[in-house]
Amino acid sequence: MEAWHPLRDPVSGREAKPRRRGLTMVIDKGLGLGAIRDLTAVAAGYIDFIKLGFGTSLLYPAPVLVEKIRVLREAGVQVYPGGTLLEVAVYQGAVAEFLVAAARLGFSYVEVSDGTIDLPPAVRRDLIRRARDMGFGVLAEIGKKDSGRALVPEEVWEQAAADRAAGAELVIVEGRDSGRGVGIYDAGGQIREPLLEAIAAGFEGADGVMWEAPQTHQQQALLLRFGPEVNLGNVQPADALALEAMRRGLRGDTLRRCLAGVGEPGVPA
Repeated sequence: MEAWHPLRDPVSGREAKPRRRGLTMVIDKGLGLGAIRDLTAVAAGYIDFIKLGFGTSLLYPAPVLVEKIRVLREAGVQVYPGGTLLEVAVYQGAVAEFLVAAARLGFSYVEVSDGTIDLPPAVRRDLIRRARDMGFGVLAEIGKKDSGRALVPEEVWEQAAADRAAGAELVIVEGRDSGRGVGIYDAGGQIREPLLEAIAAGFEGADGVMWEAPQTHQQQALLLRFGPEVNLGNVQPADALALEAMRRGLRGDTLRRCLAGVGEPGVPA
């Protein structure tokens, strides 16, 4: 903010990294080293996690993947492979090899999910614990990628509680990279408000849960509903700075909220 002194954020109190609330997870579907260096130069302070989406990290030339992970971690960004890759490892009976390779490559977190395959509860707990024992942070995703498998609030709460008890730091509500026809979104990408409210009722505030929200209007809606400290995931790389601007009241919708005196007392009109 130095370049614009004495201007300040309309929404005050934004926590610096490392933080536990107001987390942003960016989905990376194949950025090259130049692009990742540019992204971190501009936005590393506003990105908490980068997920190398799906199984894309299996397709990188090994030196490129190692360097990409190094650049991200040096910039203070946690990085992990998409949960689908661990699902592949489970399917192939190669979980131990997956964890050893992830550690060797430099990943700091892993995601445990069963968006495509079905994991018995005992297997899911074991995956979380094994990853933790290997020194990884663990994110646990809840929900299926199949649009025909609707979220049931009670099942989400039960799964979230079990995952946290097993050692997951954060649970993520599935939204895919499209934000359409899955999780809390209808086929047009609009939030199913009753479902959102029902699921949210089982969580205490913004802590402990992340909502995948790949579309800008979804991020706006969730910020206006939960406030600037909501955790949001599957943010497109090009939207990372715009999302941070929304969190801080530096974009129209959230600035209008400040000027209306909602949630930010003391902001001059």
